[in-house]
Amino acid sequence: MNYNLLKRITVNPHIFNGKPTIRGLRIKVANILALFEQGVKTEEILKDYPDLEPEDIKACIAYARSLVANEAIEEITYGA
Repeated sequence: MNYNLLKRITVNPHIFNGKPTIRGLRIKVANILALFEQGVKTEEILKDYPDLEPEDIKACIAYARSLVANEAIEEITYGA
């Protein structure tokens, strides 16, 4: 795991109630991951968020991976 990438992810209780953000900017990690989920390409994200750097995008992915690396994932069901 690249811990230098993870240093780009910050948590401040005064920004988005402590949700992980990128380098203290008001850009949530969850928002960037949601864009990937929607199929938005890295180049488009960087264009739409000029304060971001390519390493910030990698940091979001590394952060998500670090969260699930030691988790047991249960089947997710929706509705009844």
